[in-house]
Amino acid sequence: MTVASLKQMRVRELARIAKQSKIRGWHAMRKDQLINELVRRATAGQSIRGTNADQDSHKETCEEYSTGETKRTLYKNGRQTSKPNRSTDIQLQADNSKTDKRSQKKKRATVQREIAVKRIKDVQAQQSRVKSLVTQPEPSQKGKLRNRAVLMARGPHWLHAFWEITSDSVQRVKAAMETKWHTAVPILRVLEVFGDKGETPSERIVREIQIHGGVKNWFIDMYKPMPCRVEVGYKTRCGEFYKLCRSNRIAAARVCRDDSLDIHWKDIESDSTRIFSLSGGYTNDTDSEEVRKLFEERLRQPLGPPKPNNMTYNEVNTSSEKKGFPMEVDAELVIFGSTEKGSYLSIQGEPIDIASDGSFRIRLEMPNRRQVIPIYGQSASGLEQQIVVLAVERNTRMMEPRPIGETASNEL
Repeated sequence: MTVASLKQMRVRELARIAKQSKIRGWHAMRKDQLINELVRRATAGQSIRGTNADQDSHKETCEEYSTGETKRTLYKNGRQTSKPNRSTDIQLQADNSKTDKRSQKKKRATVQREIAVKRIKDVQAQQSRVKSLVTQPEPSQKGKLRNRAVLMARGPHWLHAFWEITSDSVQRVKAAMETKWHTAVPILRVLEVFGDKGETPSERIVREIQIHGGVKNWFIDMYKPMPCRVEVGYKTRCGEFYKLCRSNRIAAARVCRDDSLDIHWKDIESDSTRIFSLSGGYTNDTDSEEVRKLFEERLRQPLGPPKPNNMTYNEVNTSSEKKGFPMEVDAELVIFGSTEKGSYLSIQGEPIDIASDGSFRIRLEMPNRRQVIPIYGQSASGLEQQIVVLAVERNTRMMEPRPIGETASNEL
């Protein structure tokens, strides 16, 4: 079969031969393409048969140098040899470079996708914390939490709402809301109650306050006193309200002229130092002086360090009643955290008790030096371990007592 004989055939005959020769894609080839493919197939078959015949007759070895997908065979001095094709090498290098670029691009896309997924999970976790109304128990609280809400009147224009909500109640409401849960927001609803005792009361929604998770107290300002109660729950976008707990009913507080600011200041008298500090009383800001004056006027007691007396610093030190200014300072280190339930944990080789929820807490001495505290943990299955090294340093310096007028900033 020669090229000339193939050119004399029709396309239909060439297609039939190509089909019999099992040439792929023969039905989409033109006449010249069919001729080239048939010639290439015939040449390849002759070269294979010729190579086998030469190997049987002359028993010569053939050394082939692979250059990827193609091989080029040369004959020299009656012996079959092979050498790489440079154009093929250049093409292979280009292909490898393209492959490396594609793999790097794929890795970058994978990393970016993982970062995006992590950010989405962080946002979802933050939204879940803000949305969850599950109450965390106090350290000193005894007994289990239960669903309840209590409303207290703190005056004619202020109400104090307190609630406790269990996780089972939130899960029950979440299951009832189904897909509406994703767009629902936590709401504190104020209801005005009509009707005397013994009668069937009627209620009217006065106010809806959007609250957030992590709290269980809320102060409500009222523009006018009225008998009311509150409800805590979730409100959907379409206006449906799913109740978690309902408070008691309170009567309208009486407005009188005796309702002065001094009555409310007595409520914070026992915790005045902390409230004064949170209000910026111990800062160097000029506005803190006004805060100090107001607290001292209403509480009728001084705040902060005592004022110096008329005696001088030398007179105090030379007096027989008191000499010097004794003051001792010590410190302790509290280490706390959480792990999985049933795991093993030790700090400086000593085992630590782990609570039922996986939390742990330990108090250690903190000497006046630097110390390294290794924390070893092992999973409940015994297949994984984790080591955390905590380095802390305490540097306490006892300064000499000085008069109020002088400063010890140079020593610091």
